This record gives sequence, structure tokens and C-alpha cells, in this order.
Amino acid sequence: MFPIGPLVNGAAIVAGGLLGLLLHGRFPDRVRAGMFHALGLSILLIGLKMALAGNAPLLVVVSMLSGAILGELVDIERFMARAGDALKTRLRSDNALFTDGLVNATVIFCTGTMAILGSFDEALRGDHTLLFAKSALDGSVAMILATTHGAGVILSCLPVALYEGLLVVLGAASHDFFTPDRLTQLTAVGGLLIIAIGLNMLGLLKIRVANLLPAMVVAVLLAPWFG
Repeated sequence: MFPIGPLVNGAAIVAGGLLGLLLHGRFPDRVRAGMFHALGLSILLIGLKMALAGNAPLLVVVSMLSGAILGELVDIERFMARAGDALKTRLRSDNALFTDGLVNATVIFCTGTMAILGSFDEALRGDHTLLFAKSALDGSVAMILATTHGAGVILSCLPVALYEGLLVVLGAASHDFFTPDRLTQLTAVGGLLIIAIGLNMLGLLKIRVANLLPAMVVAVLLAPWFG
């Protein structure tokens, strides 16, 4: 199956990011700061809504702690930062927030059930609705992020398209594994990661969000034992 939805999603991120770069110099710093804070608050709300969808708080705690240990041991954040810095050097970008833009945008666009459910809908039913709706949302977020974080946001289209494309390819073979209970716990843990991104964007904390990504895998694997 040709992954139409993931490609549209990637294209929307590129379009939104390019528009953000074009608008970068047209907004006063205070306007861009206000937009960024508004986006941070909105992301907090989205993450909070996702986190409250869970019905197994103990699983969330176990998943977050286990994910943090695994993520810090592997140091996913450092790997992504190195990849971002390498791309930054290759593209000769002087934006200090280039790598943050790449990492944060990738986590925002890949975390959550819309990517999984949308990819599975495309794989199993040929329905692109969810991924098209996600594309519109991601394009808007990319535009706002790019006004501050620059071209790193645009490059997040690559991991997003690859991630969703892989889910489409594997969807038919693995859809029985993602039971409603597993999706519920995945949503709850993913919501906490989104909240962490919002807190980082508001400058309240500096959480190494990428190093918490294994928590989502732990939540999916352990969900049947916490129902």
C-alpha cells in the first residue's frame, strides 16, 4: 500500500515550516514570543487531555520511570541532538534553536494516537481522514514553531513521514496487538510527554523529552497486566 497519508503529513509540515520562515522577519519579537507561549499553553492542554484519558495511574508511573531509565541509558536525546547539529552544520544554519526545533517538532508530531490510529485506518480501511486532519494540525504547529526555531522544524518531516509510513506498512500485520486498552495507556503516557514539551516551550523546565520516549513502549507492553 502506498502511504499517501504520511506523505501528505510530511508535506504539510514542510509547507507550514516554510511559511513560518517567510513570516519570521515580519513579526516583532514580542508577537513571536506571544505566539510561542500561546502554542506552549495549547500543547499543555492537549497533553493534559490525553494524560487524563488513562485509567491505570500505576502503569503510567511504572512506564515513565522505566522509560526514563532506558532513555537515559541509551541517551536518545544526545543522539537526536547530534543528528540535529550535524544537519545544522551541513545546512550552515546559525539558529541556536535549530536542534531544539527538530527534536521538539519530531516528538510533537510523532507522539499521540492520531499517528497510530490514522496510519492503521489507512492500512486497514484505506481511510485517510485522520492523517489528513493531523496534517492540517501539524502544518499549523510547524508554521508557529518555525518562526522561532527555524529550519529544524521543517526537517522533522522526514522522521514523521518515515514513522507513519512504517506504521501503515505494518498496520495490517499488527493491528490486533493494539487493543483499546493498549491505546488508552499509550495515550496517557504520550500525553505526559506532550505536557513536558509544553513546559519546555514555556521555559518553565528543561526536560529531556526524547529520553522519555521508551515510556510509550513500556506502557503498550505492560497494559494487559494493569487493566
